[in-house]
Amino acid sequence: MIKEQIPAGPEPLKVPFWFDPLCPWAWVTSRWLVHVERVRPVKADWRIMSLAYLNLEQRGGEGLSEEYRTLMQNAWGSVRVCAAASEHAGPGILGPLYAAIGTRLHNQRRREDPTVIVEALAETGLPASLAGAATSAEFDPLIKESHDEVFDEVGLDVGTPVLRIGGTALFGPVLRQAPSGDAAGQLWDGLAMVAATDGFFELKRSRNAKPSFD
Repeated sequence: MIKEQIPAGPEPLKVPFWFDPLCPWAWVTSRWLVHVERVRPVKADWRIMSLAYLNLEQRGGEGLSEEYRTLMQNAWGSVRVCAAASEHAGPGILGPLYAAIGTRLHNQRRREDPTVIVEALAETGLPASLAGAATSAEFDPLIKESHDEVFDEVGLDVGTPVLRIGGTALFGPVLRQAPSGDAAGQLWDGLAMVAATDGFFELKRSRNAKPSFD
């Protein structure tokens, strides 16, 4: 008996997505991209950037309040752990680890809880010893290399989320909450069209609400 061959679907488009685990806006956009994966031939390629590196080093700390400067100094911790995890287990661990950290930091609102990192490492099957990377500069060159790959292209006047569609790197989309189902796919279609438009640079409006993780 000859089995009927089912034609393969289109090869998923790899979409590099640069995140800092601390950023709530990047978290919302990342969850939208997860929804997009379910309705479009798209596969997220999770990569790290650093708000601390961007704000304290590349921008020289210009215009930062003392409160935000302290936040940025502390922001090194979670992204350093992500870099250590990637070095330990390969870049494929970044998606699961980001999901574990982000859920705790943002959905569970545990941004000041020091147990978040250890719990996230345990959830993703990583050794608790990697938590020590949070206070070490050992993996900073890896962070900066990943960060510079896209910020050399997209510029220093943006933050995160940053993603690349085809050959175009874009800041955003910045979303209050993550669309799902058909709405996620429709937003993706529009963004892909924008990214394919030669000479396109920017769409923006002022934010008037905080991100929602529901």
